[in-house]
Amino acid sequence: MNISEPIGDEAAETGAVNSVSVLFPLPLPKAYDYICTGGETGGEAPLVGSFVLAPFGPREVVGVVWPSGGDPIEPEKLKPLVRVIDAPPLAGELIDFIAWASAYTMFPLGSILRMVMRVADAFEGPRMQTAFVGGGEAPARLTPQRKAVLDIACETPMTAAELSAAAGVSDGVVRGLADAGALTRVDVDPDPPFDPPDLHRSGHDLSDDQQFAADEIKTIIASGGHKAILIDGVTGSGKTEVYFEAAAEALRRDDNAQVLILLPEIALTLPFLTRVEERFGAAPAPWHSELTAAQRRRTWRRVAEGQARLVVGARSALFLPFANLKLIIVDEEHDNAYKQEDGVIYHARDLSVARGARAGFPVILASATPSLESVVNVDEGRYDAVGLPSRFAEAAMPEISLIDMREDAPEAGRWLSPRLVSAINDNISAHEQSLLFLNRRGYAPMTICRRCGHKMTAPGSDTMLVEHRFENRLVCHHTGFSMPKPPACPECNAVDALTPCGPGVERVAEEAKERWPAANIAVLSSDTVTGPRAMREVLDAMRDGAIDILIATQVAAKGHHFPNLTLVGVVDADLGLAGGDLRAGERTYQLLSQVTGRAGRAEKPGRALLQTYQPQAAVLKALATGDRDAFLAAEAEGRRSLGYPPYGRLASVTLRSRDEAALEKSARAMRAAAPLADDVEILGPARTPIYRLRGVARQRMLVKAGRNIHLQAYLSDWLERVKKTSVVRISVDINPYNFL
Repeated sequence: MNISEPIGDEAAETGAVNSVSVLFPLPLPKAYDYICTGGETGGEAPLVGSFVLAPFGPREVVGVVWPSGGDPIEPEKLKPLVRVIDAPPLAGELIDFIAWASAYTMFPLGSILRMVMRVADAFEGPRMQTAFVGGGEAPARLTPQRKAVLDIACETPMTAAELSAAAGVSDGVVRGLADAGALTRVDVDPDPPFDPPDLHRSGHDLSDDQQFAADEIKTIIASGGHKAILIDGVTGSGKTEVYFEAAAEALRRDDNAQVLILLPEIALTLPFLTRVEERFGAAPAPWHSELTAAQRRRTWRRVAEGQARLVVGARSALFLPFANLKLIIVDEEHDNAYKQEDGVIYHARDLSVARGARAGFPVILASATPSLESVVNVDEGRYDAVGLPSRFAEAAMPEISLIDMREDAPEAGRWLSPRLVSAINDNISAHEQSLLFLNRRGYAPMTICRRCGHKMTAPGSDTMLVEHRFENRLVCHHTGFSMPKPPACPECNAVDALTPCGPGVERVAEEAKERWPAANIAVLSSDTVTGPRAMREVLDAMRDGAIDILIATQVAAKGHHFPNLTLVGVVDADLGLAGGDLRAGERTYQLLSQVTGRAGRAEKPGRALLQTYQPQAAVLKALATGDRDAFLAAEAEGRRSLGYPPYGRLASVTLRSRDEAALEKSARAMRAAAPLADDVEILGPARTPIYRLRGVARQRMLVKAGRNIHLQAYLSDWLERVKKTSVVRISVDINPYNFL
């Protein structure tokens, strides 16, 4: 991928002139026209999708040749392209998807393209590296260090760093052997292609239910065209093995086909890569936030060239430049992590289905607790579905019971009820593992002064500071602000008056260590483990039985298999019910179903105890009785009666400003400018629940509309009527998930 010579010399001689439209990865709504004078293109304009370098303002920017849409401009008014970049052009289906995603999300075309072109150094490619191969004549003077290198060197090229590290010697020994002729220097690409998957390799033996589901999906793939298919299987039923069979089928049917598997979180992605490699005999191409710049470049380049046939990644992998994408698999399709809230706002599950529909290939959604949107799409015939109603290898689902905290209250200053404590005692005696779940990081969610009542908040924000006792710091989980816990109240100067309120995982761990001092206890949250490797160490220790009690947030709730875990205790089952938005009950059911599903996944039966002050809540009753369908039916009826998704359309319009007076004025003016339309209702403006973040105040309006309304068209009309100001920013979120 090298940039070619400047365009123009040959065309100057032949007089060939063409114009092309170029879209840049900038927040721009359209492409711009340029002259292409041929050069090495032989007088023809570059193909749509080609990467080019073009002048834009005072600088030169890499862009993509885009389909022309406007009236032609006189050639003498156009600037010439600088260069065509020697890189595979974007596939037509990706260009179509970018245009559709821009219209759907209401973000500029260039902003969507920027997500595709996020690896800037991938266009030119890296410099070739010097590597070394063996096979030369050994030198007369063969020291132990030289012998160690020659014993390792083979026909497979290795860099000096790799050889010296493997042999335990310095780089100089390797280079000295090359100078002596014992090693041969060769140039290698630092971004080698990914090994192709072995499609003759067999997976694990499938149960009858798994085999039936796999055969159904293979039939759909073989028939061609688009279908969205939901794999609806209980935790531990083996959904992964089923969609592995589907991936193998898609790859077998087309020698150049590519398959993308999306996972919601990096904690799942890293161990999953090993599982894919075991199944297909080759490592997949990874894509997640923990990759180095070189690793991201390699994946991006090889995906674009079609030399990465199987890709596993987080939500942004959806925007990789696939050459021939033929199947997308969205695991844990219900997970909120698929919703991106920063930059371009989108939901990767919904956009995956749209990409498959527009390009004509199938999309598989997998979950033990499917989203209501997917369930309704199945009921209304838009999606197909296959079910896995029982766990693999006859393992039983855990027994779930509610602990009414009004009747079985903990001791003062404690958080674990007597019944839960007794169950953990029994587990320790039986040498079985327990998981205590609380989806709240830190030691305490709020710090308050006993004397004056002052609440510690982040500067310029209305967010509470969370105490982290292990580090003796107060942290804001919304803004990242952190400070040492002060010795005195900043409001009244009372010494030692700042008191933690409520429990976090660190506080539960403190109680557990007091109750069970001889037990091996570990805490797992994004605050207590620094990076994927540390998280993997804790998860491996739990899997291997080295931990007696794991105290964890939602990072341990899904995708993990702990054979000796037989008890899950949910410290606060009511926590998610306080969300106050339309999906609070659904999210609570999904999260608690996932975390309780960690218990009893092997030969030992499992159980789960949920501590609650609201045992009458419908979502908790559904968990205790195992009646998911009744819960979803009630949830669906509530949404239908109110016209909320999936039975209506919803958008959030948020205004942000540091100037509160200007914000208030703009919000009133925007509300007044809203077009009148049947079956459209506007709620607000109102302050967001967290009104200030980093000094920026926010007000929001919610737009409800019937399913027959083109919501984006209505919003575009509305925004065109609004006078924009530089001090107030407006953003739109189609089908919002975050109401804070």
